[in-house]
Amino acid sequence: MAVPLLVYVVGVDDPHVAIGTSAVAVTINAAANLASHARSGSVKWPCGAVFALSGVIGAFGGSSLGKLVDGQRLLALFAALMIMVGGLMLKSRHAEGLPEIRLSRENLPKLVGLGLASGALSGFFGIGGGFLVVPALILATGMPIKYAVGSSLMAVTAFGLTTSANYAASGLVDWPLAGLFIAGGLVGGLLGARSASALALRKGLLNTVFAAMIMAVAAYMLWRSLGAAMAG
Repeated sequence: MAVPLLVYVVGVDDPHVAIGTSAVAVTINAAANLASHARSGSVKWPCGAVFALSGVIGAFGGSSLGKLVDGQRLLALFAALMIMVGGLMLKSRHAEGLPEIRLSRENLPKLVGLGLASGALSGFFGIGGGFLVVPALILATGMPIKYAVGSSLMAVTAFGLTTSANYAASGLVDWPLAGLFIAGGLVGGLLGARSASALALRKGLLNTVFAAMIMAVAAYMLWRSLGAAMAG
């Protein structure tokens, strides 16, 4: 959600600067929020670590390619991807998952493959990739969304660090703005972790809320991107 917020709410003109700045903020916030989820016991460390390490390679390649793509086109493609992921989340919203899931020979190849793909997409669009990582972890392991949200922060931190370093090397980071975004995100993350635990008690509700937010933001991004294209 960070990229559309910076572009459409804060008013950052260059989408690539918004991407680089949000990547820095998302990395710090994800690392801090990971600690909060870890204290609540909602992180599957082995599964999350394999997914994150696999995705770092993809994140570097994807972020290098993303810097070469027109900013507005990147936002439109990003919105289309969000709608697809939101639809998949709604389709599986009533799945309860397996709380005792562990890293195994069966899910290891899925974690590596989906981690690599999620990292590449996260790097290409310049995002932490939480909305990609959560459903990918569920698909790879069958874990409940509560654990997928907590475990995803490992990958979001790793992907964001890789992407932000790549964009910073090209001077595409607004550091003062990143600092403000980090401060707000730390407070919001604490509130979000508590809300996630409460919503997870109601079957399918957390999945539905997550998917609805993704699709609403994506629809707005498409509307703005099409408007900008027509005006141009």
